[in-house]
Formats: sequence, C-alpha cells, structure tokens
Amino acid sequence: MKKNSSFLEMLDTYLSSYLPNAVGVSPNTIVSYKTTFRLLVQYIFESRSVPADCITFEMLDLQLLTDFLSWIETERKCCAATKNLRLSALAAFSSYAQNRDLDAATAFRCSVNKIPFKRCQNNKRAVMTREEVTVLMNSPNDQYTTGRRDKVMLMLMYATGARAQEICDLMVGDIDFKENGAIVNILGKGQKRRRIAIPLACANAVKKYIQYRGIAENPKGHVFSSKTHEKMTVSCVEEIFKKYISLARKQYPDMFQEKSYPPHSMRHTTACHLLESGVSLMVIKNFLGHSSILTTQIYAELSQATVDRNLKEWNEKWFKKENFEERREEANRMPVFLMP
Repeated sequence: MKKNSSFLEMLDTYLSSYLPNAVGVSPNTIVSYKTTFRLLVQYIFESRSVPADCITFEMLDLQLLTDFLSWIETERKCCAATKNLRLSALAAFSSYAQNRDLDAATAFRCSVNKIPFKRCQNNKRAVMTREEVTVLMNSPNDQYTTGRRDKVMLMLMYATGARAQEICDLMVGDIDFKENGAIVNILGKGQKRRRIAIPLACANAVKKYIQYRGIAENPKGHVFSSKTHEKMTVSCVEEIFKKYISLARKQYPDMFQEKSYPPHSMRHTTACHLLESGVSLMVIKNFLGHSSILTTQIYAELSQATVDRNLKEWNEKWFKKENFEERREEANRMPVFLMP
C-alpha cells in the first residue's frame, strides 16, 4: 500500500487537529476548507491523472493552482466570491505548511501569494425595518408545533443577534431564566462564549416553548429541533426564513424589497437597530461576538432611517431660525475701525 505523501499527511493534521483545536474555527469553516481541497484533489486527478496519494507540494505550482481556480469558475459555474473563498483556504494552508516544512512548501506558498483575489460586486446587506421584523415574527401560525417553534426562533434570533449555527447549537442549559428576562450563553466562532440578556417577553416565550416540548429538565437538549433530528441544522433555518419571507411578501407586496433575506439578515437587522437606538459600536461589538471593532463597523451599517434622523437633529440644532438670525446680525456688525 502506497504511503501518503507529506502533502496529504500535513493536510490531514491541518484539518483534523490544527484548525479545530489550535485555532478553534467553527465546524462550518472546516467543512468549507475540506470542500476546497476535495475539489483540488478531484481537479488534479481529472486533469493530470494523479491520484490523491501521489500529490506533492512540488506539483502545486502557479500554473496548476491558476488552472484549478479557473476550473472552479468555468466548469463548476461558481461566482467570484466562491473562487475567492477557495483561494483563501489555499492561502491559509500554504502558510501553515510553509511554517512546518520550509523546503517542501515554500514554492506552494509563493505560488498562492502570486494569485490575486478577484474583485466581485458587493451584495447589499439585507436589513429589515422594525415593521418588517414584526410582520416576519407574526407570520408563523403558532397553533401548530412547527409554527410555534418558528415564531420563538425568529424572536430569539432578533433578541440575541445570534448566527444560524449558534441557534442550532443552543441547549436548554445555555439559558438562565431570571425574574426580569433571561441570560443566553452563546457559543460563537472560535469557541468563544458571550452572554446576552434578553427581555422578559422573549424569555417567557422561550421558556414556555421549552416546557411545551417537555425538555425543561434536560440541560443537554437542543432548544430547537427539526421533524427528523433532535438538533436543527442551518439548512433548516434557511428554509424557515425562505418560507416566511415568501409568505410576508405575498401579504405585504410593498415590504421586503431586497433580493434575499437569509438568516444572517436578522443579525444585520439587530445590529442596525441597536445603532439606531444609540447603542455604541463597542457594546454592539461585544454583543455580536466580534474580535475587532472594524468588523462591527462594516457589519452594523447605518440604515437610512438613522441617517435621516441624525440629519434632522443636526438641522434642528444648528439651523434654528432665531439662531440663524442672531448669527446674521453678528456677521453684519461693522468692524471697529470703520465705526465713526
């Protein structure tokens, strides 16, 4: 049996040990990285007839990597953003490999560094108005089990700004109910935990739902489940959003005008509404679990409502009629040297 190349050995350690244990990246990130290298191995076999256990770092030159990324776009019909995602995975692994085997992986690292990221159109972040959030939360029919689940889930996502994966991972023991609300312990990216206080109305809805499901005494039970699994998946959350956005659009054709509203749009919406309410960026940064304030500045963009309100306040403060007239009189005063 042919021994695996140093490339596969190092890649295995990188994906199975380094990323989850040393870096603490999310399972979704690891899945994305695995997909990148699975595609790379597939491409090399189809184009060069080289099986996976014969791939070496020396093969990963500029020409092969460039052809692979072109294949991603042309043959697999992926967008520029997906191509950039694959390139990012290659770049991250090349840095890891070079630091552990300089002689073998330096050429690979240099080749990756020569490939530019492709410019792609930035999609506008979908942010819901408060009215749209209300409509969305009222869309599920809570007379049915799934409707009750969906209503509580949408409410909790708005109250916490949680990612879809964080909602799927949430367990009964992660919620500490208080007299005036609840504290939700969320496990985020990089295995970092953050504590989010939610208001009483939301806490009561979550508590009643947990009791309804009969899992209040099971701290390891997942709060939200699907029809077939005890733990809900991100794809299930995506389908829930797709379903209720569609229903809301039919009922209110003048609302939900953006192209799509994925689950992450609720996180954007929460961040935007916090800004509109005057919450500082540093507080929002901790609320969302961001490592850098720069991420928060990009993520929680101001809505037009915020801009309009701030401009109105500024105009009212600095352009009051009496202030303007007083300033005009002051401006018209004669210089002293011209006075008789």
